[in-house]
Amino acid sequence: MRNAMQLMLAASVLALAVPAWAQTAPDHPSITVGGQTYTPLSIVTRNMGTKEDQTTALGPFHVIGNIYYVGTRTLSSYLIVTPQGNILVDSTYERNVPTIAKSVAKLGFKFSDIKILLGNHAHADHQEGDALVKQMTGAQVVAMEDDIPALQFMTPEGKEHPLDRIIHDGDKVTLGGTTLTAHLTAGHTRGCTSWTTTASENGKTYNVLIGCSLRAPAVIAPGTQAEFERSFKYVRTLPCEVQLGDHGSQFNLLEKYARLKAGGPNPFIDPKNCFHEADIEEAMFKAILAEQQKRD
Repeated sequence: MRNAMQLMLAASVLALAVPAWAQTAPDHPSITVGGQTYTPLSIVTRNMGTKEDQTTALGPFHVIGNIYYVGTRTLSSYLIVTPQGNILVDSTYERNVPTIAKSVAKLGFKFSDIKILLGNHAHADHQEGDALVKQMTGAQVVAMEDDIPALQFMTPEGKEHPLDRIIHDGDKVTLGGTTLTAHLTAGHTRGCTSWTTTASENGKTYNVLIGCSLRAPAVIAPGTQAEFERSFKYVRTLPCEVQLGDHGSQFNLLEKYARLKAGGPNPFIDPKNCFHEADIEEAMFKAILAEQQKRD
């Protein structure tokens, strides 16, 4: 029985991680938010981009305060620098870890100075590289308890997924005067974790939200429905003036990066759009649920 349950869990984890273009589900419903029309396929395609997008470094560059972007064009990874060592958020695919390490070095920091590794959620495109980062740096790997079963199925090249500290909703991770608070925004995975912290620029302190994906699956089970309904309400209560996320498309990364390079005010300080992605994903969630209820 246990083996059967494990196989079912593994299948569900893989199904959530597989890009929509590799699935056979019809590409509907369609929603319009802010004048832009979306389908399930368009959202996943927007998030993932091409294989080249997933593996090609963007920047690296300074975002705000002690936060730096060290990810790829479509898969986010953040370096948070402190006097007592650094924090990495999202290792992405294992094959991207050397790319992230090069980005860290290009910024003038040592990859070996990473002391803590955090993640947004237990899908391969965000946390598959955790074991290799642990191997290269010795960093403490922190994970939301609800995502542990899915993480334990993540074994690239046979590497067991490291788990050094188990956290829960509201727990804090602190290093060198920087504190990040974990918020359980479940639905996309059981332990989907959004992180909040603060960062200072030009004498002002800003609330930063590193959001976890709120994208709903093609079929929404009752338990998953309850998780999403809680998360859509919860995420909008989080303090936010700088929205980041596990995919750059969730906060217009490429557009903001181009504006950052051009000079002028920091485009990542964008409080009015902090929950635009939540608006998109909630509209799609409700549309999928409505279609599903009609079929039932």
